[in-house]
Amino acid sequence: QPHLVDSGGGVVQPGGSLRLACEPSGFSLEWYAIGWFRQGPGKAREGVSCISWNGDETAYSDSVKGRFTIFRSTPENPVYLQMNNLKTEDTAVYFCAAASVCEGTFNAERYYPWGQGTQVTVSS
Repeated sequence: QPHLVDSGGGVVQPGGSLRLACEPSGFSLEWYAIGWFRQGPGKAREGVSCISWNGDETAYSDSVKGRFTIFRSTPENPVYLQMNNLKTEDTAVYFCAAASVCEGTFNAERYYPWGQGTQVTVSS
């Protein structure tokens, strides 16, 4: 089955930074929008950011706007999520997923396939 491989998580102190990566396995990222979601302890899955197939459009949740940046060099290249000024509330398992379009509503049902998840822990 085609799937995505997400990586780059780790343990950092508040104010630290991490860069997550999303790469395909079994298919090409060309023509696909990519979104990042997260699920923290005791919380529901929520959308974090997405980027259109050509990188011309991006969206961010209010909680990460100004701190996180999603980018891709070309439609074929991996998608990255640069996370700066991390807060304890950012602690979660982060998943990347593919979709036809990037929407600020972050409808998870529109995304397939998904990565396995990478753990981000922000703690002092």
